[in-house]
Amino acid sequence: MEALSKLHMTVSRAFKVNPNIKFEVFIHKVDGLSDDHKIETQRDIHQRATDELTDAGLEGLHLSFYLTSIYDHSIFEAFSKVVQKLVPQLPTLENLLNILIMNSGIEKAFLFDVVSKIYVATDSSPVDMQSYELCCDMIDVVIDISCIYGLREEGDGSAYDVETSSVIKLNNNTILYLREVNRFLALVCILREDNFVRKGLIDYNFHCFRQAISEVFEVRKQLRTTSESAYSNITSHSNGSVPTIGKVRGDTAVVV
Repeated sequence: MEALSKLHMTVSRAFKVNPNIKFEVFIHKVDGLSDDHKIETQRDIHQRATDELTDAGLEGLHLSFYLTSIYDHSIFEAFSKVVQKLVPQLPTLENLLNILIMNSGIEKAFLFDVVSKIYVATDSSPVDMQSYELCCDMIDVVIDISCIYGLREEGDGSAYDVETSSVIKLNNNTILYLREVNRFLALVCILREDNFVRKGLIDYNFHCFRQAISEVFEVRKQLRTTSESAYSNITSHSNGSVPTIGKVRGDTAVVV
């Protein structure tokens, strides 16, 4: 009940500042509950929180709830879903991933932020938690091995670079394939061993995918530069007074 009271207070104050805000609520420490009890608990918390906010006259709120635990990768998956809502290029990234897996015989593909292990985008097929955990573990293995054997003698430079790639074969004839996309992102794919015999085709499709990703973010960068330049010009012509035109405040995701 105390947690619900704090949630109500936080949501109420934030909503008054920005009515367009979207709230992401993490329900922690659910590892000791059965699957049925987890769903029931989430439904009960969602219903109570919604009812209290409605009674307080706060209608039209967007609340999303996630069940998390430190003993699995559910916290990373929850953050992934939150981050994806803040990525304006998400539909384009998903479409590129769909094209890649369709033409390469790949079953599942994730575009990961390497440091946080949050997947920025994935294809349109449902996300299986076990597959996601395998991909996260692969990133850990690649970084750990690279830190041991991949650093230059001078000791400078990152263990994760433009040439980073890795292949892991599992006992069930499944292949995990990792390729570097840019300094921060990596593509991790899951495919059958039979389809990996066409590695040349997969690599060619990956290079096309990486080029498309680069172009997508370059367009975003150019738009941001143009916007900042226009805002700077408006400010410089305000004669030292407070500018009448400011940057538009976007929606903010709040994690409770």
